[in-house]
Order: sequence, then structure tokens, then C-alpha cells
Amino acid sequence: MLDQHSPEGPRTPGTATRGETVPTVPPPASTAADAVDVTALLERGRTLATPVLRAAVDRLAPPMDTVAAYHFGWIDAAGNPSAGDGGKAVRPALAVLSAEVTGAAPEVGVPGAVAVELVHNFSLLHDDLMDGDEQRRHRDTVWKVHGPAQAILVGDALFALGNEVLLELGTVEAGRATRRLTTATRALIDGQAQDISYEHRDRVSVEECLEMEGNKTGALLACASSIGAVLGGADDRTADALERYGYHLGLAFQAVDDLLGIWGDPESTGKQTWSDLRQRKKSLPVVAALAAGGPASERLGEILAADAKSNDFAAFSEAEFAARAALIEEAGGREWTADEARRQHTVAIEALHAVDMPDRVRAAFTALADFVVVRKR
Repeated sequence: MLDQHSPEGPRTPGTATRGETVPTVPPPASTAADAVDVTALLERGRTLATPVLRAAVDRLAPPMDTVAAYHFGWIDAAGNPSAGDGGKAVRPALAVLSAEVTGAAPEVGVPGAVAVELVHNFSLLHDDLMDGDEQRRHRDTVWKVHGPAQAILVGDALFALGNEVLLELGTVEAGRATRRLTTATRALIDGQAQDISYEHRDRVSVEECLEMEGNKTGALLACASSIGAVLGGADDRTADALERYGYHLGLAFQAVDDLLGIWGDPESTGKQTWSDLRQRKKSLPVVAALAAGGPASERLGEILAADAKSNDFAAFSEAEFAARAALIEEAGGREWTADEARRQHTVAIEALHAVDMPDRVRAAFTALADFVVVRKR
């Protein structure tokens, strides 16, 4: 099992200005990765993976093929071709990059990139429905446009396709990669179950939150960071080290996502203001603030305990959500989460030290980790 960290309690409250639309996570210190074109890395992963991803989706029976195409941003709700936002493509970038650790061409990692992307989007379709999210990537979510039944069915189909894309390679390496993908998928589902169960609890510990986020986000990023290397013939020691990188990168990614879920600009995130607060998420800023102690922490605990028993939570005003966000920040939850994102970034980079790889590949892994920590969406 990948190692996890139990952090110390939250530190003193931060000085970030309340109402900032973009949470500030200062960039890591300058490294050789500064010379890497991260946009080009992300675009390479997207360009290599998209044709294979489209071909996999085309296998689905109607209307699931159309619903999936809408979800991926290839068509609009009326079925017309669209250049919608397909997401950041971090996972495909990591998968094709990891193939190069073994000296293989990036194309070797493409089936892994597609498989991981299919599983990731299976989770998004189901998560949007379970969370009641009406917007993703600045568009109505699938369940909102095509109904809950199609969101469930298409999600299930994408999960099955992810395994199919790998297994049809028919190699020993593909079998090893599939085992890692299925293990990561089970952890992802465990994390979603934990996330839902926490929404109606008064208190969740920081350790519980990190375990949930490690499952929900870290496991699949860990798989993405190693799956191309596995397809390229890497041994388990190498694959495990790359998984450790991806796991801690996932925790950094989720910490930033938690900041954006409260203080992110809807124009950048494509979600409602205070989106995680609307869903009663026990995200890192919330649990860190509750663990901090002090007047703001105590007041926040009282309010959230009352919220958990409320039946008209959806009718809350913007001012009520803003007040909760202000208490979280005053108690130190915002600053602690930004610090945790940086710490997890450091642990991820340290995991790469155990892997022998070309300098340019190492620099690219580092640049992608830097991008995750300082992103704005």
C-alpha cells in the first residue's frame, strides 16, 4: 500500500484576503523544470490519446456514444460538433511520459492514457449525479442534459471500455497494467463512498480527509504516472516509485482543488461559487479549520452541525456561504491547505529520486507537478 501522511494540526490563520477569486499557492523554487513547456506536454498527451479515446467511445451503442461525446466536449447538446473544454489532460500527459522512463516511445503509453482517462470520466459522470452538480467545464452536466439514467449507463460503459482497451493488447505488460488500473479504480470508488458519508457528519478528522482524498484522487493519478512505464516493461520497483509520485501529486492536486472548491473563480473553474460548501463537503480547508481550535473554529463547528440537520440547505443565500468561507479562512483552514499542497508536491518530487530516468523526463515530471500546485482551475 502506498504510504500516507498524518499531518500536524492546522497552524495559525493565514493572511490571504477574503474574497480573492484565486487561491494563492506560491510556486515551488526554480528548477530545471522551469525550461519545460508544460502546455506542450499536456497537448502531446491529449493529441496522442484523443483519436484512440474517440475510437473507444464509438464502440458504444446509441445513444450512449452520443452522450459520451457530449460529456467529452466533442459535440454540444444538440449533437453539433463542438470544441468544448476537455479538461486539463494531466493524466494522459503523465501516462505517455511514464513510458519514456523505460526508453520506450511515448506512443507505448497511449493505451494506458486512454484507459485511465476512461475510468476518470466514468467517475466524473457518476460524481456529478451523486453531488447534484449542474455544471462541468462551463457546460451543463450529462445528467442535467440527458438524464440520470444515461449518466449512470455511460459511466458504467466507460469503466468497462477502460479495461477493454488494455486487455485487447494481449501482452503480459497489459495484464500487469490492468491489475494496477482495477486496484486504483476500487480505491477511487472507496474514496467517493467516504466523501459522501462525510457530508452528513459533524466532524471528520484531517487524517480521514487525507485518506479519502488519497483514494478518490491520488490512486488514479498514481496509476496514470506508472501505467505507461508498466506497458513499456518497467519492473514493479520502478512502477511503485512512480505510483508514489502520482499518489502524492494527487493529494497536492486535490488540496488545490479544495481551495478552488471554496474560493475559486467560477469563470475559471466552471462551477458555482462556494461549490463545495453548497454540497456540505468535508474538504481539507473545512476539516483543518475545525481541528484548529479557537473562536472561529468553534463557531464554524456550530454552524456546520446545524447545516447537517437542515432540510433547506439549497435555499441558503450567497452571504451565508460567504460567511462560512470567512470562518474557514479565519480559523486557518485556507492557509493550512495551501501549505499541505506544497508539502505533498515536495514528497511527490522526492519519490522520483528512486527512479533512473533521462534528465529531460525527470524535468517533465517535475514541471507537471509544479503545474498542478499553481493552477487556477
